[in-house]
Amino acid sequence: MVMRFLPPVVPPEAATARMREQGYAIVGAAGVAALCGTTPPALAALAPTWESLEPDAYLRDGGRYRRRRHTCFVVESGRLTQVPHRAHWQSVDYNALHGGMHRWFAPMLPEVAAAPAFGALVAGLGEVFAQVRPAPRWHVEAHQFRIDTADGVGRPTPEGAHRDGVDFVAVLLVARSAIKGGETRVFEADGPRGERFTLEEPWSALLLDDARVIHESTPIQPVDAAAPGHRDTLVLTYRAAGFQGDA
Repeated sequence: MVMRFLPPVVPPEAATARMREQGYAIVGAAGVAALCGTTPPALAALAPTWESLEPDAYLRDGGRYRRRRHTCFVVESGRLTQVPHRAHWQSVDYNALHGGMHRWFAPMLPEVAAAPAFGALVAGLGEVFAQVRPAPRWHVEAHQFRIDTADGVGRPTPEGAHRDGVDFVAVLLVARSAIKGGETRVFEADGPRGERFTLEEPWSALLLDDARVIHESTPIQPVDAAAPGHRDTLVLTYRAAGFQGDA
């Protein structure tokens, strides 16, 4: 039997207070929809697009377990604007495995970027984060991920426990299928406190203050070796001072 720890979900109205208190908060799917002015069915309608992700050609561990798409936006005054397609870049200070290089991933499909539910989600979470730490605008990178177990093990965070080099991060679970593992772990960046749990509800979200906490997800394995599974997530990063890699 695999032991699982339930996520300490808070109601949506308590999310900002919890983030101020401990640097992170977990909100259920209904709470995410309420915070962002959309509905769980509208968010669920985005899930089939995870079937069309492209292989990640930059994995330095030689793995073939990750597929993804990536697109960037600016959120200002509650409005979401897509910017021209650009590379994803991180400093080696934040990603020792894949930092220091420009990674050009396939862009999100137009129907995802233009979906009202997606726009409401990105802008709505920006408003939540602005209540924790005000900013005139957010530079947002949106990553659709699928981690699979076709080769036996999939690694959601091959770089290990890390920060992302941004202001805030939202990790939304989209689906879990025929897997075990994938436990989320969050630690204080400058203290002893840590917590572990498994996100299982589609469109539930882990909201992180990236300056205050470190996070990771443990590897996944198939429940049945004859039937590979996968874990789908949407990761949104919010940065006030431009996109990473800008001069």
